[in-house]
Amino acid sequence: MFLGVAAPWILPTKGWVATDMNHDVLVLNSDYEPLNVCHARRALVMIYLGKADVLHALDRPSAAPLPAPSVVKLRHHVRRPMPELKLSRRTVFARDEYTCQYCGTVAKDLTIDHVIPKRHGGPSAWDNLVTACRRCNMKKSDKMLSQTSMKLSKMPRRPRYIPYISLAKYLHGRKHEVWRDYLPVYSDLRE
Repeated sequence: MFLGVAAPWILPTKGWVATDMNHDVLVLNSDYEPLNVCHARRALVMIYLGKADVLHALDRPSAAPLPAPSVVKLRHHVRRPMPELKLSRRTVFARDEYTCQYCGTVAKDLTIDHVIPKRHGGPSAWDNLVTACRRCNMKKSDKMLSQTSMKLSKMPRRPRYIPYISLAKYLHGRKHEVWRDYLPVYSDLRE
């Protein structure tokens, strides 16, 4: 029995709306430190097995007989080594908040631009890569910034804070009103 409901209710049954369990759930360690983001199905399994407690549930009406969790906290502490933030397209896009660093456009067809072009010896490093829209990337081409009329909105650098959850999930999670209480605010992600 789980919260007065028999175990078969946890599994999808006829009439269950599959999208009810496809939302993201923030998983916190026992000390309320953000650990991961998982799907609601995984969170319900952890709750059913007694490994986690629900801190917040979604307010929306659900076809499921159980409340859809939004934030869960593990009952036992999980020790994890400090993660290493790897340089990739995804982490550069996340650092720059999917915004062109030259014109400020938020677009789907973003590219990565080398501030100091590779041709001039520019490395593929945190402080030399920025997100750019296709128009600005074509306009800058392989020129130095001093040779163009373009300016960066912020100088790129490696983020100092490294969340246990991926940088993209962390920044996306900051948009959830309930999750903001549990995700620390680090203004130096982009500075």
